[in-house]
Amino acid sequence: MTTVKQIKVYKPSADEIKIAQTWPVWGCGQSTFDWEYTQTETCYIIEGEVVIRDRQGTDEIRFGAGDMVIFPTDLSCQWQVKKAVKKHYKFD
Repeated sequence: MTTVKQIKVYKPSADEIKIAQTWPVWGCGQSTFDWEYTQTETCYIIEGEVVIRDRQGTDEIRFGAGDMVIFPTDLSCQWQVKKAVKKHYKFD
């Protein structure tokens, strides 16, 4: 079973940021919603603050502007957008 603990969050290099800036952009205002990943998603957070929790609410991870985040395939989670988020993203 894929868990929130398998989400990878790190500060990307300048080269990684340049590549990410060629990806599509998605944005969302403050909200809470469930999400399931059927593919691996890599995203670069341009702005905002997000908390990701597992469906049981026992584990969470936080990230925000300037972070690169990799969500693994088969992850079921809840997004809590604390501050409006804008991100570059790609699916593998």
